[in-house]
Amino acid sequence: MTQPPKPPAREGRVSLWRYMRLFRQDILSAQPARLYRAWMAEFRTPFFRSYLCNQPELVDLVLKNRPDDFPKSDRVREGLTPLLGNSVFVTNGETWKRQRRIIDPAFEGGRLRDTFPAMLAAGQGAVARLAGHATGQPVEIEAETSHVAADVIFRTLFSIPIEDEIATRVFNEFREHQRTQPMLNLAAFLPLPRWFPRFHRAKTKATARTIRDLITRLTTRRMDEIAAGTAPDDLATKIMTTTDSETGDRFDTPEMVDQVAIFFLAGHETSASALAWALYLLAMHPDWQDRLAAEAQGVLTEGTMGFSDMGKLRVSRDVFRETLRLYPPVPMMVREAACPETFRDRAVPKGSQIVLSPWHQHRHERLWERPDDFDPARFATENGKTCLRNAYMPFSAGQRVCTGAGFAMIEGPLLLSMLVAAYRFDLVSERPAIPVAHLTVRGKDGIWLKVTPRD
Repeated sequence: MTQPPKPPAREGRVSLWRYMRLFRQDILSAQPARLYRAWMAEFRTPFFRSYLCNQPELVDLVLKNRPDDFPKSDRVREGLTPLLGNSVFVTNGETWKRQRRIIDPAFEGGRLRDTFPAMLAAGQGAVARLAGHATGQPVEIEAETSHVAADVIFRTLFSIPIEDEIATRVFNEFREHQRTQPMLNLAAFLPLPRWFPRFHRAKTKATARTIRDLITRLTTRRMDEIAAGTAPDDLATKIMTTTDSETGDRFDTPEMVDQVAIFFLAGHETSASALAWALYLLAMHPDWQDRLAAEAQGVLTEGTMGFSDMGKLRVSRDVFRETLRLYPPVPMMVREAACPETFRDRAVPKGSQIVLSPWHQHRHERLWERPDDFDPARFATENGKTCLRNAYMPFSAGQRVCTGAGFAMIEGPLLLSMLVAAYRFDLVSERPAIPVAHLTVRGKDGIWLKVTPRD
C-alpha cells in the first residue's frame, strides 16, 4: 500500500526572500529534508536566529520544565491578531495564566460528559447531510468535516446548531478568512516597530472584523441571558460565569470575544483537518476502515450512545491518534528564549526563536519505527508507547497544552465512528490529497473521496 501523502522537503539552501515566499505558500515543503533526522537545527537570518528542536529532552525543557523562560513568540501573533485579538492562544505571562484559570474549569472531565449530547447531535446531523452526497461521486470531504466541526463548536459553546443564522454566517465568513490568511505575514520575519503597518490583506481584515462582530452579538446576548437567569448550561455560560480564583474577576464582553474566536479557530479548524485526514487514511487502508466500521456499528446499534460508551471505540481512538501523528493540525509552534541558553553545547542568544515541530518530531526517523507509515496498531508496541510519552504533541505539552485536548479526543473518535458506520469512503484516484500548511494542515486542492452508503 502506498504511504500516506507527504509534501516534498526542500533540498539545499535558499535565500531568505525565497524562503519567505516558500513559507507563505506552505511551511512544510519550505523546510529541508534533514529536519526529519536532526535533533536540532539552526537557521540564521539578518534579523533573528531560530532553532528547531526535535530532541525530546529539548522539547521537554521548553514546554514542561521551564515554560516561563520560553514564552510564545510574538512573531506568531503578527498574522493572527486581526481575528484573535488578545486571546489565550497568543498571550503570555500573567495575562495568559489569568485567562487559563477562567477557561480551564469549563473543560474538566465532568463538563466533557455534559457536552457529549451536543457532539452526538452534531454527528447525527453530519450523517444526515452526507446522505445527499453518498452517490459514489467525488465529494470534497474537508467541506463536510468543517461543517460538522463548526456544528459541534456552536452546539457545545452556545447551544445553537450550525443552522442558526449567526452560526451560519460565522462559518461562512471563517471559510473566506481562511482562504486569505497566510500562516505568517511580513512582520513575522522583520523586526518592525509597533507603530508600523502590519500589511494584513484587506480581505483578511474585513473577514476578521465581520467574524468578531458576529461573535460579539452572540456574547452580548449570552451576557443578557446570564443576567436574566435564562442562560443554558453550556461552555459559554460556564466560562462567562467563572471567576479568576486569584482576583475574582470575570471576562468582560471584549475579552470573551477574543476567547470565542480562538475556540472557533482551535476547536473547529483543527478538528475539521484531523477528521478529513482520518477519512482519507481509512480510504487508503480499507482493512482498517472495515475494522473501524464493525466496531462502530456494534457500539452505535447497542442502544442510545452515551459518554461511557466512548471507551469501547478503541479502534477509532487509535486511528484518530495515528492521524494526529501523521497530520498534526498545528504543525509548528514557536517560542522565544527569554534569556541566553545553551542547547546541545550551542549558544542560543536571548530573543532567539525556538521552533517545536510536531510535524517533524512525529515523523522523526530516529524516534519512530516506520515513521511515514499509517499503522494505528503501533501504539500497542514498545516503540509506540515510548514515543507516545516522549515524542507526541499534537496538542502541545506542559502548562500550555491545549485546554480542549480532552474535548478533541472525544469529538474526533465519535464523529469518525458515526460517519464510517454509515458510509464507505473510497479514494478518487485522479484527485490525490497533497498536504499543505497554512493555519492548519489541509489538502492543497481539498481532500476528495467517494462516499457510498454502507450495507
